[in-house]
Amino acid sequence: MPSYRHRRLNSGTRDGNEVVQKQPEIPQNEYQKSLDAGVAPPPLTAESVRYWSDFNRVFYHPRSIVQLNEYELNSSLMPFEDWGVGEELFGDLDKEHDLLDRDVRPFAEECDQLRALQIFTGSDDAWGGFAARYVDRLRDEYAKTGIWVWAIEDGARLPRHKKILKTSNSTRTLYAVAPQSTLYCPIIDPPRNLPNYLSIDAGSEWYTSALIASAVETVTLPSRLRPYRDFEASLAGQSGGTHKIFELQSSIISQVPENRAPWVTTNENKQETEAEAKTDFDINLTYDDLTTENLTVFNQVQVLRGREPDSEQPPAEDLGLIRKQRLFDSQPMVERYYTTLRFPILDSYPRDLLPRSNGETAVEIHAALSTTTRIGDKLKELQTIAGRTIGVDEREALINGLGELRESYEKGWISDTDDDY
Repeated sequence: MPSYRHRRLNSGTRDGNEVVQKQPEIPQNEYQKSLDAGVAPPPLTAESVRYWSDFNRVFYHPRSIVQLNEYELNSSLMPFEDWGVGEELFGDLDKEHDLLDRDVRPFAEECDQLRALQIFTGSDDAWGGFAARYVDRLRDEYAKTGIWVWAIEDGARLPRHKKILKTSNSTRTLYAVAPQSTLYCPIIDPPRNLPNYLSIDAGSEWYTSALIASAVETVTLPSRLRPYRDFEASLAGQSGGTHKIFELQSSIISQVPENRAPWVTTNENKQETEAEAKTDFDINLTYDDLTTENLTVFNQVQVLRGREPDSEQPPAEDLGLIRKQRLFDSQPMVERYYTTLRFPILDSYPRDLLPRSNGETAVEIHAALSTTTRIGDKLKELQTIAGRTIGVDEREALINGLGELRESYEKGWISDTDDDY
């Protein structure tokens, strides 16, 4: 509950009188009241969810949420929009508190086997600059630990001047963060091209974040399951980790093919073999361009939840041989992970977002992380935009840096690590 204290000034001196102005408290919604009372909560709707706390049912560690008082959310007086503002804010806070010591190290020291650090951040506003400096510190401190960055971009239609600012910010974020990461995945929130079987309110962040969660939670599931120890190696692919920028894609698998709409993905529609890359996903959360003509896939990690493999999987000792053979044949590196664990539809999740049968409490999802030539095309586009919008003092370095990244996403690219095979 924000409160503001005002002191009256009289001839340059304070008379000691103090006036406290309080904003009205935000009332607790019925869902949270039901959770506190221990009874079944009512269904949530886009109208009843105004803040993330309205549907939250997680108990957080007292040190896991840190309040920043320097800026106000959606402030028109001091907007948190410019990339450099976020960079400056991180520098000021880090000097005062040492953010890694305060916010990261206490949790990291409790991990017996720390495999990776995940960061979700806005990339097209000041949070991009803040995250860039944070990743710098993390990479210095945890040199051999994976860093996965999910970079959220505003997918809403905006006035031209705001669109230019946001594109400039996201370009600077990609240039600064991607080389330091082991996985950098841009995510449009929400994507514009969505299949008709989704029932989504694009104006509700509850709905759009739920769609993102279904894909991210699915594609990262193997990293949380004990049988899959080679997930990070699959992300690195045959390039040895050179390809760090990924596309995030997904499809919802219908459980009732006889009643499904024709555009819903089903297991019966699957024509590709285990060794082939899939390019016809229904949802692309990274790029609005869904065309697959002349598309080359370098590396793809697929996760099918709610499904079992059609054929026996090769033993672990054969995977290296398979990878070498695919490299020799100039084929993409494709890894598939299967789990019978379906994506659960909790009462905090929009119940009508994903297609499912009546009474079903979980859905089957096919999701993937892919590195393709489409990323190279996007980097080329960002180079052009940077030449028009970025200041002279950093324009040349930014354009050259994007060009170096783009080279590894062009058709016919060969990694320096290929000599090792």
